[in-house]
Amino acid sequence: MKLVGNQLSGNNHTTETFIYTRSPVPTPLGLAIQLGLIEQEFKSDAISIKSLHESDKPSELFSHFDHHLPNSFRQGGNTPAIWAKSNGSDTRVIGLTWTDEFQAIISLPNSGINTIKDLRGRKVGIPQHDNEAKVSNDYNRAAAVRAFYVALEHDGLGLKDIELVDLPDSAYITVNEVARPGGWGQARHGYVNEVYALVRGEVDAIYVKDVRGAEITHLLGAKVIFNLGFHPDTYVRISNCAPRPLTVNADTLEKHPDVVNRFLKRVVEAGLWAKKNQEESLRLIARETGWSEAWLLRVLGADFHLNMTINLAEESIEGLNIAKDFLLAHEFIPKDFDTASWIDSRPLQAVQDNVRRIA
Repeated sequence: MKLVGNQLSGNNHTTETFIYTRSPVPTPLGLAIQLGLIEQEFKSDAISIKSLHESDKPSELFSHFDHHLPNSFRQGGNTPAIWAKSNGSDTRVIGLTWTDEFQAIISLPNSGINTIKDLRGRKVGIPQHDNEAKVSNDYNRAAAVRAFYVALEHDGLGLKDIELVDLPDSAYITVNEVARPGGWGQARHGYVNEVYALVRGEVDAIYVKDVRGAEITHLLGAKVIFNLGFHPDTYVRISNCAPRPLTVNADTLEKHPDVVNRFLKRVVEAGLWAKKNQEESLRLIARETGWSEAWLLRVLGADFHLNMTINLAEESIEGLNIAKDFLLAHEFIPKDFDTASWIDSRPLQAVQDNVRRIA
């Protein structure tokens, strides 16, 4: 069974198909799928709801990043969503989540670097992944640049005070179609470049995040010289991982508002379910990410389940706008756009009554 445009082939008839995709990270969309809420919502409808993962075509799978397939829902990192919008993909943000996680700038224990100010004049590693969209959609690279930018800014310095060292995949590991770093179906550890460069003494500090970053920090006995993930300043915590937008094709929203509203309702329900089911949510996220529950709890914090709800809060919208402005200023996206007009609050407003009843 294959996805063909917005149709499903394989039978003697065609059925309109709606596609969902999510990053392997903590999202209410991921919970809604694992809880069977999406399937339950549409099981009696004369439409098909399919995961993008079911496709075996690389050109279709890349829709997770550029959102080119019609009738698509996506939730994940904000950098690919912003990149797609800037490159002309006509999407709308119908919800946001903000789930903080471990993000840090680290150095080796014998480096003599203990604070961000110690980085003045030193080399820092910036990954450069050979993914399909090249550097423009290298969300890991963008996250690293922003992490050093805000950390330096916090201590009265700037990127001009350090040396950014590009860490291309070709310098550290053979890349092929099976194991392509930073892209769909990632088959090797995401921080290979940075760790190689750090332990070889080619750079003095690197940026890491999530469970992989926490494991590396523990393995190396590294010093956390700046903790971004749980910093008290919201501005510092903004990255590809926060906030995470839920997007849908603008055309789908206009032609099938009922489908969009019902889909969103189930995602909202999953977020509210998480607030009351911390242990079960952790188990499902572990299954979604492939990481252990113990590491996830350490990386996300004990209150992660309280922050899985879909919203369009002013702080989350401002975070999305700040992320967009950074990507534009540092040439990770080609064109500016108005964040406010990218957001469509109608679907979330349409399910507010249901939200209040469930809560």
